[in-house]
Amino acid sequence: MTGKQQYWLPQIENAGKPVYLEIADAIERDVESGRLAVSARLPPQRYVADKLGVNLATVARAYTEAQQRGLIDSRVGQGTFVRRPAERRTATPPRSPIRGDMLMNMPPEPYAPALLERMQAGIEGLDDLPSLLRYQEFGGSPEARAAGARWLSPRLGDLALERLLVFPGAQASLLCVLSGFTQPGDVVCCEELTYPGFKSLAQQFGLRLVGLPLDDEGIDASAFATACNDAAVKLLYMNPTLLNPTTTTTSKKRREALIKVARAQGVMILEDDAYGALPLESLPSFARLAPDITFHVSSLAKCVGAGLRVAYMSVPEGRHAARLMSALSMTNVFASPITTAIATRWIEEGVASAALEGIRSETRARQELVARTLPVGSYVSDPEAFHLWLRLPQGWNRHAFESHLRGLGVSVAVSDAFAVTSAPPEAVRLCLGGPASRSDVQTSLAILADSLAPRPLMASMVI
Repeated sequence: MTGKQQYWLPQIENAGKPVYLEIADAIERDVESGRLAVSARLPPQRYVADKLGVNLATVARAYTEAQQRGLIDSRVGQGTFVRRPAERRTATPPRSPIRGDMLMNMPPEPYAPALLERMQAGIEGLDDLPSLLRYQEFGGSPEARAAGARWLSPRLGDLALERLLVFPGAQASLLCVLSGFTQPGDVVCCEELTYPGFKSLAQQFGLRLVGLPLDDEGIDASAFATACNDAAVKLLYMNPTLLNPTTTTTSKKRREALIKVARAQGVMILEDDAYGALPLESLPSFARLAPDITFHVSSLAKCVGAGLRVAYMSVPEGRHAARLMSALSMTNVFASPITTAIATRWIEEGVASAALEGIRSETRARQELVARTLPVGSYVSDPEAFHLWLRLPQGWNRHAFESHLRGLGVSVAVSDAFAVTSAPPEAVRLCLGGPASRSDVQTSLAILADSLAPRPLMASMVI
């Protein structure tokens, strides 16, 4: 790239769409406005990913979407270029969404007609709609907090309502903790493979993430102690139950060891319990073992529905709640009263519990498909998780594997999205949920099993 074109970046409008569609829409706007001229060369995907703070797979999917719209064309060994108008008119129209979309980590949708009727009744039965259209209390109404405490009680026990806040989703919760309790340059420890959304937030806040090594029981506590001795660690961020991406669950013994180090070093814990409701028998949460030093975040996205943007946070004490509410007021102001009212009603009437049980049941069924289809030892997962970690056989490069699968209509997340300070392993994460049917998942798994056969060099040939 030469001249000013090398500085082009998509301008995201934050319209609530998936990021890859936001990027594709930005390409389309800039092509139509002339900001991206005919034959202009787009930046490499990795350049865009680094500048926007998103993972490479997201940008790759955006470029694919833009190409399907007839806007751009990729040339092997040369790059990606804006098509001429005549070429755009004759381009292949956009395809329907990939049925083999295993990229976004969403729960399966086992909404039986009877459950859907109960959900709909909960929405239609909202009382006093005018009051829900007004400004509300920061941190949630007493009714919303009480419902959250009830929902969290199996994992946190009895929880004082002044220690519970309601947020518009887990990402907003994490943002507010970092906004209220960190400064640029602070050191934050986490798993060496961690949630990409937290990586992006840490980058935005100028934090230094230190990825700690993992084993089958979770983070190595001695490595955490060493990191604390090497630098002033401000926060330990963890996804301790069914870790995204590896599905590792931190053992009770390891939780206690990590808490011991955190107390000795004066480190607060941020527990992202996104998947904590899924296991039938869960381990004690960090918030239950160490309530005085733990911020516990639990949303309904992974256990009821990804579109229900409601999260609950328990905080160590009242003064922390005040700082978090201040951060919330400067970002989202407060959680949507209508959405929160729906969540509250669904929890009170048992609808949320019914949805959770449906997700658990469907997840177990899909994990059985995995066990019957994929080679033994090729993946790591848990029967109660709707994602899995696929370790690639010798000869496969993770990016070549992702590209190969994309050509077959299956999308996955490469390990680069999750790696913090270590070299990304040759692995990908697969999601078994979302709108895909069980039959769709079976088809995608069959494609994956065939792709894992020992002939990867043939798949990457260019003729």
